[in-house]
Amino acid sequence: MAVVERIRTLDSIREKVVAGERLDLEDGLALMETDDLLGLGELADLARRVRGGNDEVYFIQNLYLNQTNVCRVKCKFCAFARTERQDGAYTFTPEQMVEDALEQHALSRFTEIHMVGGEHPGLTLDYYVDVVRSLKRALPDVHLKCFTASEIHHMTKLSGLSHEQVLVELKAAGLGSLPGGGAEIFADRVRRLVAPGKEHPDTWFHVHRTAHGLGIPTHCTMLYGHVETYEERIDHLLRLRDLQDETGGFLAFVPLAFHPENTVFERRGWKFTSGDDDLKMIAVSRLVLDNVEHVKAYWIMISTPLAQVALHFGANDIQGTVVEEKIAHAAGAVTPTEEKVEALVRVISEAGRVPVQRDTFYRELRRWPGRAEAVAS
Repeated sequence: MAVVERIRTLDSIREKVVAGERLDLEDGLALMETDDLLGLGELADLARRVRGGNDEVYFIQNLYLNQTNVCRVKCKFCAFARTERQDGAYTFTPEQMVEDALEQHALSRFTEIHMVGGEHPGLTLDYYVDVVRSLKRALPDVHLKCFTASEIHHMTKLSGLSHEQVLVELKAAGLGSLPGGGAEIFADRVRRLVAPGKEHPDTWFHVHRTAHGLGIPTHCTMLYGHVETYEERIDHLLRLRDLQDETGGFLAFVPLAFHPENTVFERRGWKFTSGDDDLKMIAVSRLVLDNVEHVKAYWIMISTPLAQVALHFGANDIQGTVVEEKIAHAAGAVTPTEEKVEALVRVISEAGRVPVQRDTFYRELRRWPGRAEAVAS
């Protein structure tokens, strides 16, 4: 009887998906609680296609930069941050950032820089503006996706300016978009447990809403697999959906699997998320976030083999080459610190999809034939 009930639950949600009806909190909980993982994946892939998706899977050539790992916040899930006096603490100058970026660009010709870092209490807004301006002058054709909402908020405290004023200055210097980091889980209960020193989730929303109003697109994320409940996961997704209804400013959603290594959670016995939970989270995200076109299978955190499977669970983006990624690896990621274009093309093709290299705004730069097209030719 239990199996029959699970099938009926997915069937009723399937009817809503086909009819273009929105899923609610109860639907999301039913999806999170189902044991029918393959049925859930098939349903998420159906939702992707019903909403206009096809066999194209996107990736980007990008460079990851971290301007500093010095941070005033003691997030319990973070293995990256340092205090100024700790071994391994660093803060790069704008000149050093440019030198590194130019050296890497000569090797890979990336089209996007993804830059985030710690909330260094000793920096100024001028430092951040100078970093952005220097990178844009050195690489004018490269898109700069820089700074989490938490970092933007930190800049307001350093400068005494508003979120809007800070974003206006950064945009004038060359900022193109914001990543989605700092969201973690929006539930107050979870926030108090994992990031007690971080700003209220309303601040994250205010920064992103303000950015959207200024014509700065952003991304959205969720860090899952620590102390949150299924209900708190779905609530998080519904809040993102509401803001996307209001502004339309999110380019993509990125589910981030929690990595406990070198954090207090490892000492308390936490393990890495399981593959079925990763796939379930991607599928449910696709189903609930009906107004966010792109859902990423972030291979750096879940591995390329699982990312291939995720392409059949609602994901349509495999992120990018991710050169020099440090934050996930500080927390125990065992994936490479980058992937070559050829490797990502192979990963996507072997999953039966069509590889498309994109820019930040999902404009096509290059495409390869999918497996079926390759065989036919």
